[in-house]
Amino acid sequence: MSTEDQLTPDAAHDIPGDAEQVASALRAGLEDFELSEEDRDLLAREGEDEDFEDEGASRPVVAIIGRPNVGKSTLVNRVLGRREAVVEDVPGVTRDRVAYDADWSGRDFTLVDTGGWEIDATGIHLRVAEQAEVAVDLADAVLFVVDATVGATDDDEAVVKLLRRSGKPVVLIANKVDDQRGEADAAALWNLGLGQPWPVSALHGRGTGDALDALLEVLPEKSAVSGAYQRGGPRRVALLGRPNVGKSSMLNKLAGEERVVVDDVAGTTRDPVDEFIELGGKTWRFVDTAGIRRRVHQTRGADFYASLRTQTALEKAEVAVVLMDAANPLTEQDVRIISQVVEAGRGLVFAYNKWDLTDEERRYYLEREIDRDLVQFPWAPRVNVSARTGRHLEKLVPAIETALDGWETRIPTGRLNAFLGEVVAAQPHPVRGGKQPRVLFATQVGTRPPRFVLFASGFIEAGYRRFLERKLREEFGFDGTPIELSVRVREKRSRR
Repeated sequence: MSTEDQLTPDAAHDIPGDAEQVASALRAGLEDFELSEEDRDLLAREGEDEDFEDEGASRPVVAIIGRPNVGKSTLVNRVLGRREAVVEDVPGVTRDRVAYDADWSGRDFTLVDTGGWEIDATGIHLRVAEQAEVAVDLADAVLFVVDATVGATDDDEAVVKLLRRSGKPVVLIANKVDDQRGEADAAALWNLGLGQPWPVSALHGRGTGDALDALLEVLPEKSAVSGAYQRGGPRRVALLGRPNVGKSSMLNKLAGEERVVVDDVAGTTRDPVDEFIELGGKTWRFVDTAGIRRRVHQTRGADFYASLRTQTALEKAEVAVVLMDAANPLTEQDVRIISQVVEAGRGLVFAYNKWDLTDEERRYYLEREIDRDLVQFPWAPRVNVSARTGRHLEKLVPAIETALDGWETRIPTGRLNAFLGEVVAAQPHPVRGGKQPRVLFATQVGTRPPRFVLFASGFIEAGYRRFLERKLREEFGFDGTPIELSVRVREKRSRR
């Protein structure tokens, strides 16, 4: 019997001994095939996982405060050195507190962008102003941004009183000073009584370095509000869904208080907002994201950048809760969002909101409609909830934990190959062109999500790959997580 015959999955099934011996025999048989340096490196690193990105420890917090449309988000982007905060020439684009990791001259700090502060704010604008005041309370220092071309207004004077009451160190930013002609306008802001106004053009970068140097002089080495914007630790959960499906309402209900702005206007949330919530005896880091409206290339202005940041929030998360409206059938937008989660390789949980608005008879048929709509994702946990009443929100934690467990599952190589040997022996790949490709060896190259590489003697058809994935799920679970299954076709070495 040749070496190749000894190492087929059929033969592997007959090899006596434990699973590790089976795997060792199969792996030794790979030497009869042409392996690249990349293959050998992969096999040498077998079982090693890349560390998932750990975020830095808690650091000093700097809040950016000011009236609407004075350039706060533009300044955020200038400090970060990238277009991160939503910027549009319309007041009120930023509506929530949004934290970013920033650094200057080797000092790390958390930069918090806020919505515009106004004295007589009402409705949604009042809640925006309240969030800005909270940001001051949860900051170690404040960058107070004033539009130098307009000068100090009554709203600015009111902000000064708020800042004085807070007792926090303040750096006064005179923004929109694009050239020397605006220096006089900046100097006029001495009258606010907050010390030297730093002339800055956030748009062009003029003067921002001097202003940040001044900030570092008053910024403490250690945060006095440690934990306000935590870094690392709690598991990261992204809330995704179409606009106005109830993501912010769910976040507030989970938190037990009004953490983020909620309004009947679709698209209230433009930036991803991180919130730390105690749920099920654990602390979770929830990210309430902007609703994904259209395809990114069809979006414009603030919605375009919000879509990009929603994708970024997903990439930073570990599991995504996709919120859908139980009153409406699955839409193309919903499918696109689900696809984003799967392509990003994140854990997936479905949450059908507004379940309380459907009667008992309708729920019976709705369950079957949902099963049909989500037939491609039977592995993802689903909960039926009401963000308005809090119905069944307690079921969200077990579903998220299930998805995280599946996302981090690792199968020992021996057990994996022994199992696949049985599967392939029972149902081998169809013969194509007179040849029957065989799976020679399998290894799990990573988790988060589970990633597998199959070495095969020929091309493995997509249908057979799906069959193998289904069998892996039946045997090992992998609930709530996508699986990446790649195949490397390797030819047998020619004998000289």
